[in-house]
Amino acid sequence: MIELMKQLCALPGPSGCEDAVREFVLEKVKPFADEMKTDAIGNIMVFRKGKKALERPVVLCAHMDEVGVIIKKITDDGMLKFGFVGGVDPRVVIGRPVRFGDVQGVIGIKAVHLTTAAERRTMPKTKDLYIDIGAASKAAAEDKVSLGDYGVFDSAVVEFGDGLIKAKAIDDRVGCAALLKLIEDEPPIDTWFCFTVQEEVGLRGAASMAYALDPGFAMVLEGTTAADLAEVEGGKAVCRVRGGVVLPFMDGATIYDAELFELLRNACDKRGIRCQTKTRVAGGTDAGRIHKSRAGVRVCAAAAPVRYIHSPSSVAAVADCEAVLSAARAFLEELGGDDE
Repeated sequence: MIELMKQLCALPGPSGCEDAVREFVLEKVKPFADEMKTDAIGNIMVFRKGKKALERPVVLCAHMDEVGVIIKKITDDGMLKFGFVGGVDPRVVIGRPVRFGDVQGVIGIKAVHLTTAAERRTMPKTKDLYIDIGAASKAAAEDKVSLGDYGVFDSAVVEFGDGLIKAKAIDDRVGCAALLKLIEDEPPIDTWFCFTVQEEVGLRGAASMAYALDPGFAMVLEGTTAADLAEVEGGKAVCRVRGGVVLPFMDGATIYDAELFELLRNACDKRGIRCQTKTRVAGGTDAGRIHKSRAGVRVCAAAAPVRYIHSPSSVAAVADCEAVLSAARAFLEELGGDDE
């Protein structure tokens, strides 16, 4: 699974421009699909027949998109003014490389030596940043890029330290990798494996996917915010890298089904899958749209804890990522009545 995750994290796929990830996923799922759909917004929905069927479909879901940048203006001197696609803290991108296809650039800001004392006390704003692609003029820049072009962080995937992995887009290529591994085996129950788009800009792909399939149960596989940093104590850490898969009971968009939460937690406990929950209610997942679809959907989630999420250098533990896969497999086994 980790090798799959590395390949997925290296691909560009900002919200609304998930093409490279979609092509990769489609190629991987073809040998295992009993039915496959790609809808108008770009979601991939793959059906794999299982040993049993439930009255309403079961969906496992992960989003293909990542945060990124989009060009809004090209200045007379060839610099790019941009906006963020999804939620990005401007502090984490200064000096970081980005890429628009084959065009490389660096996110810049006025040097600290030239700032006032007041400027140094305030958080930089996106309007103060620019992307330098090395163009000598506006015309030279326009030969390379255009307004509306999407860019992503240009960040290598690296395993380091005691079982950690660093990459862009761990949110949510970890979920995509888990789905790609799960679909290789016959599931205990008929299952739709869904790879959604535009989660980072409002859970948009999940809404159309859930309306189309009208599932009875759904599980979202995700990356989630970990703040287990130096000198952060207790609940302020939210969840911890190397602490196991995160099973949330609530976030900013969803109150997860209480029975499914307990089912999943018990399933992990009896299989020896290390798990934890979050100590702060924040953020949101595709479940925020899925659970409201049509007749209502019972939802749960499993996530890898990720430090520095939505940055060029997100960090997760390999063991936690693999635990997401194990938790999803346990969920399907429990719904199918197979506790082995």
